[in-house]
Amino acid sequence: MTADLPAFLPALPEIVLAVGALALLLIGAYAGERATPLITGLSVALIVIAGGFLLLYPVSGTSFNGAFALDPFARLMKVLTLIGSGVAIVMSVGYLRSARIERFEYPVLIVIATLGMMLMISATDLIAVYLGLELQSLALYVVAAINRDSTKSTEAGLKYFVLGALSSGMLLYGASLVYGFTGQTTFVGIAAALSGHPASLGLVFGLVFLIAGLAFKVAAVPFHMWTPDVYEGAPTPVTAFFAASPKLAAMALFVRAIVVPFAPITTDWQQIITFIAIASMALGAFAAIGQQNIKRLMAYSSIGHMGYALVGLAAGNAAGVQGVIIYLLIYLAMNLGTFAVILAMRRDGVAVENISDLSGLFRTNPVMAFMLAMLLFSLAGIPPLAGFFAKFYVFLAAIQAGLYGLAVIGVLASVVGAYYYLRIVKIMYFDEPAPRFEPMPVELRVVLGVSGAFILLFIFIAGQIGSAAELAAKTLF
Repeated sequence: MTADLPAFLPALPEIVLAVGALALLLIGAYAGERATPLITGLSVALIVIAGGFLLLYPVSGTSFNGAFALDPFARLMKVLTLIGSGVAIVMSVGYLRSARIERFEYPVLIVIATLGMMLMISATDLIAVYLGLELQSLALYVVAAINRDSTKSTEAGLKYFVLGALSSGMLLYGASLVYGFTGQTTFVGIAAALSGHPASLGLVFGLVFLIAGLAFKVAAVPFHMWTPDVYEGAPTPVTAFFAASPKLAAMALFVRAIVVPFAPITTDWQQIITFIAIASMALGAFAAIGQQNIKRLMAYSSIGHMGYALVGLAAGNAAGVQGVIIYLLIYLAMNLGTFAVILAMRRDGVAVENISDLSGLFRTNPVMAFMLAMLLFSLAGIPPLAGFFAKFYVFLAAIQAGLYGLAVIGVLASVVGAYYYLRIVKIMYFDEPAPRFEPMPVELRVVLGVSGAFILLFIFIAGQIGSAAELAAKTLF
């Protein structure tokens, strides 16, 4: 149901995270590094409490003069984002402790970044979009360089900061052009101003710059250049986090910021999104083939998967947005499970990252090998695993919208991309075994088990998830 709620009530989860993050910073500043385990636990508790408010308070509404919306789309995407952030914190504990980079600031920064993501998802005004993006980005720049003693980590943070600042400038320039040609910053106001009028050249320029800024946040081609270096250089738990929640939140913002305000000129932005989707799918399929570092391979994989998700957005209809939501949900599960294995790749207390280190894993740890193989098959889109349904929904939406060429190119890119996933399976099952990994920590086993079960059993719950995604998608149209 929809209601005129008190100004701050729809933002209650965000208020919980903001106040909680400030309190955790005070605890850390007072107690120092010895408070890190406590702060980590409290950070996860904050995320759980925020998720509880979203799930147990089924009311939709707007606040802050219409700049912030709580609707089924926002609620679903926020819950997924919170799951990704909470799991990322839990997965990082053992790694950061063994690498001697355990700092109380790390979980607090993730909470702050998550706050920014939730603001992005609910933003219905160009100014609110920028505020949410910058709050998320400023925290992520620091998280990428959290290992101050590592040159690669510092370099990753610096590259992310410089290119992120460039993308923010492009997004701001695009937003200013849109405001200049429509006289509105709210999404509803922009849609009303464009209704019944052809898009002017200046507005199209603004739309292009706006899309460029958003494409950077989801690492879509040609704004992907930061992704491989940041994924490889950042500590592995940070990479796992980057591959999960920020991608979900940025794609949710991408969908809302394009579909709602620019609905009257859908044909203008469809062409741009189609080009970005094709370029991302192609680069993700071909650039990953020669990679030897598994984190770098996952970076190119994420670029490709964002391309597939953008296929649903390019459709420009409710079915396409439904496909995007389902894709992001499945992508979250696949990534968390895969990175649980990558985090468990340790020998003699040292993390290893090369694909060759997985040689013969089936003989030394058959359960881990089987679960990783299923996750890789799902990433490749092989039925009846969840990844197949993710691609099926977005390609079906593209076909319904008449984008036959886009769907065909997507299928061909998926076939090419399957090669580098199957290559890892071949290495695990048929190559001579490398030395055994250290025992997998309990938290990573749980994450891998839940992710693997979701991927394997998705076919039995596809109907319920599809219904929830359909309800969320219809709120934007």
